[in-house]
Amino acid sequence: MRITLVYAVYGEEAQARAAADMAVERHLAACANIMTACTSVYRWEGQVVRAGEIPVLFKTTAARRDALMAALAQTHGYEVPAILSWETDKTHDPFALWVAGEVDGEV
Repeated sequence: MRITLVYAVYGEEAQARAAADMAVERHLAACANIMTACTSVYRWEGQVVRAGEIPVLFKTTAARRDALMAALAQTHGYEVPAILSWETDKTHDPFALWVAGEVDGEV
């Protein structure tokens, strides 16, 4: 059994917390890990930028991935947010069943 992971970064911890709350409350993700701040280095509008960001890792199912990613994009504060996803190769079955039950209503 597998789950899908969705990763996004936010400019402020409050935005990361709001996204995590929204995703779990709307059953788009079973849970979200708000990670410690990191430094991102990227080119934006011709300039190399170093900025503090807060990564969040969401756990969901393949069936809910697109809805989760759309909701994150719609509520994100960045003009071009980094929102990525990948499916796990294998997930501990009890955890995968819990994720499916939380987002898809399946057990």
